[in-house]
Amino acid sequence: MSVSQVFHIAATALTAQSMRLNAVASNLANADSAHSSTGEGYRAKQVVFQAVSLPGAAPWAQGVRMTQVIEDPAPPRLVYDPKHPLADAQGYVAYPNVDVVEEMVNMISASRSYQTNAEVMSTARDLMQRTLALLQV
Repeated sequence: MSVSQVFHIAATALTAQSMRLNAVASNLANADSAHSSTGEGYRAKQVVFQAVSLPGAAPWAQGVRMTQVIEDPAPPRLVYDPKHPLADAQGYVAYPNVDVVEEMVNMISASRSYQTNAEVMSTARDLMQRTLALLQV
């Protein structure tokens, strides 16, 4: 595998993890946005990835791309608060189906994956520079 393929694989992973972080940020930003239980409010977003083969690369050398962003089909979180202006007839207010703890774990995982791929690119760059320095001697 060439070094340019390493850069391409890491770059696709950086792009994918960046999109994943954006979805997590959107989910966390809307986690407490109340809406009426009869209306459609915010639904948690999940990013779907797919492995992609690189032209001229070994079959095991694959990058990743985002194929779609889907909405979580789980029902909204109902909270009993009869004094809330958006409460339904039974006194429940619907909140998005965002699990804040799960989103925080997802954020940590995505940021660590992003950081690891950035380090892969940095290491590949250092390797290229050292190889060029050896050839100059």
